[in-house]
Amino acid sequence: MITRDMTLVLGGTGQIGRRIVQRLTGRGLRVRIGSRSGGVPFDWTDPATWAPALDGVRAACIAGRPSIAAPAAIGAFARLAVASDARRLVLLSARGGPEARARERALAASGADWTVLRAAVLAQDFSEGPLLDPVLTGEVVLPAGAAEPFVDAADIADVAAAVLTEDGHGGRTYDLTGPRLLTFADAVTAIAEATGRRIAFVPAPAAAFGPRARPGDGVRQVLRRPPRDFTDYARDTAATGIWNTKDAA
Repeated sequence: MITRDMTLVLGGTGQIGRRIVQRLTGRGLRVRIGSRSGGVPFDWTDPATWAPALDGVRAACIAGRPSIAAPAAIGAFARLAVASDARRLVLLSARGGPEARARERALAASGADWTVLRAAVLAQDFSEGPLLDPVLTGEVVLPAGAAEPFVDAADIADVAAAVLTEDGHGGRTYDLTGPRLLTFADAVTAIAEATGRRIAFVPAPAAAFGPRARPGDGVRQVLRRPPRDFTDYARDTAATGIWNTKDAA
């Protein structure tokens, strides 16, 4: 007899997935990581890897770049999960784009007890992602005028852990953002102030970037607290030394 007490985190070695794993294991829960680079092998392009990953699983979080999976793959995986009695499924999604909405619809149509987390651009892109090198070199080229309610990855992980383990979130979509809109120039200024370094913001055309929606309240809805502000992220990250350079003041 299979005891279904495992939580599967797809992409559990990634930027957000590893934080979700930490929250769940911190609650004393059994967690299985599914990915192409660690844990149980899982590949969106190889359905043969899906069933072994779901064995003994009661809930699953699709956290590791679901954008690489076609909506049809999300739907097929979700249906397999439901058939395997892993009915609680959480999808980390994006705030815009027809592909993201198609993946969400595929999940909802599967019959799962689903929850969608639509996340804004990560604050951690400046410290763990593509914007780290520009910050270190002291010149960040980004769209001028575009504003974004940057969300802290820690908030996303806290929300994901809550909806995976608590009742009342089925059929809900949460908009996960920071508490306010910041331009990219504002964000760079906050990092410069937190580090005591001179970091130049170089404006680029914003036409290809496009406007973002206003801040959402998904973090507060789930966690009953406000989301972390970008300045808190900048202060705490600066304290780790990740942005230190030899010419830092």
